[in-house]
Amino acid sequence: MVDVFGVSRGGVVVAPHGAAAEAGAEVLRAGGTAVEAMVAAAAMIAVVYPHMTHIGGDGFWIISAPGHPPVGIEGCGAAGSRATIETYHRAGHGEIPFRGPLAALTVPGTVGAWDLALELARPLGGRMPVAELIGPAAAVAKAGTPAARSQAELTTAKLDGLAGQPGFADVFLVDGKPPEAGTLMRQERLADTLDHLGRAGLADFYRGDVGATLADDLESAGSPVTAADIRAFEPRRVKPLTLRIGDADVFNMPPPTQGLASLLILGIFEKLGVARGEGFEHVHGLVEATKRAFRLRDRLVTDPRPAAPDYLETLTEVALAREASAIDMRRAAPWPDLSDPGDTIWMGAIDRNGVAVSFIQSIYWEFGSGVVSPRTGILMQNRGASFRLDPRALNALAPGRRPFHTLNPALARFDDGRSLAYGSMGGDGQPQFQAAIMSRYRFGMGLSPAVAAPRWLLGRTWGDTSTTLKLEHGFDTDVAEQLARVGHEIELLPAAAADTFGHAGMVLRTPRGDIEGAHDPRADGGAALA
Repeated sequence: MVDVFGVSRGGVVVAPHGAAAEAGAEVLRAGGTAVEAMVAAAAMIAVVYPHMTHIGGDGFWIISAPGHPPVGIEGCGAAGSRATIETYHRAGHGEIPFRGPLAALTVPGTVGAWDLALELARPLGGRMPVAELIGPAAAVAKAGTPAARSQAELTTAKLDGLAGQPGFADVFLVDGKPPEAGTLMRQERLADTLDHLGRAGLADFYRGDVGATLADDLESAGSPVTAADIRAFEPRRVKPLTLRIGDADVFNMPPPTQGLASLLILGIFEKLGVARGEGFEHVHGLVEATKRAFRLRDRLVTDPRPAAPDYLETLTEVALAREASAIDMRRAAPWPDLSDPGDTIWMGAIDRNGVAVSFIQSIYWEFGSGVVSPRTGILMQNRGASFRLDPRALNALAPGRRPFHTLNPALARFDDGRSLAYGSMGGDGQPQFQAAIMSRYRFGMGLSPAVAAPRWLLGRTWGDTSTTLKLEHGFDTDVAEQLARVGHEIELLPAAAADTFGHAGMVLRTPRGDIEGAHDPRADGGAALA
């Protein structure tokens, strides 16, 4: 059974869709590891939540096993060999388009990351065949799954930019129109692809029939990604960034993700000495820490290379104290910066042996580029739209370069033996939502209330250019008034805008071995128990 909260000694999987959480929990019940459970959930979520994620996107992992340092996996594809600034300028673009074949300019990395994660899971007891892990997702894709409310709403809202993209209407529209919530939606070519990968192995996505077919379809559509680009992809095992806050070590992903920003917010906020949660000081302190962290992120985070800026100094005690000292707890700093939207899923799992996984998989915007490979059913991301067409820019487009990523799964280890995997979807909101739920937990809230309580978002929402501090429906009015008095430009959003504030989740293992999981009531998922 899937609920927004659950406790079990056998393991817990949390996901934004119940079918994905249950797919992962079934693996745990069969004796599989948290890593194997996450692969099953990742395949299933691509089928049942295609507006938020798909196997044509990227994925990032943090895996923590008792007695071992956490390991990060970067499943981030690079720009195709034909993706040059000159190509886009010749096509009449001053910036990279967010939809269409020229938006589908990076190699999908998530399936390669699944493969590496399963390799790392073998010493942890991983033994299940790939076909058993992704087979249920293939079956659901073939039989069909009811369109989620958010899928129906976002298809309608974004139809103008999506309907004409290659392959989109055949898979995600019904007689040329958006599906209603509950309409049975089939992805039969995706089912065939998942079935084939289960038999041939996940590497076939890059160096087999699936990779060759995908490349051919992309070339026909006009994408800059070639067969050679797909064959060359390799996921990376990386060392997570780490930061000490209070009684815990917190881990997140290094560049090209914005994991640095997520740690900076927590680290700067820690230096402010706020003693109580949910009051003005809590929210104002985190918002101001976000402003400091985002300005550092925008100057420093790019695909690491010899000429890239050094970012590690920002996590030192001296640097964090310097940033905190620049915050006025009685006045809001100016905030003119714009943010990017994004569509993503976060999922977490902990198994009976204490192996914890924090995982994010994304196609960037809702439905990504909108381009669907007709013979593989793969929906391509538009993550490469975060590149810039100015060669002097920090994240300038170049073939083989990895794009800036908003994705950043988080994990914490406490001195008393607790392990906590947590995260959220939401583009630039991800670090903010992470800071909200993590700080609430550290101030004494339980997992479920920490995730469910009204949140805030500094910056713009989908299709909006405002830079207001947006407060969710139900937010404490006294705190809202105090925030306005010190200079924050407040915007109160209605209950219908709940998706604006992300889909967050947390999974905790206590020192006694109890495993708790909570997922966002704003989403369609929850926690499934083994």
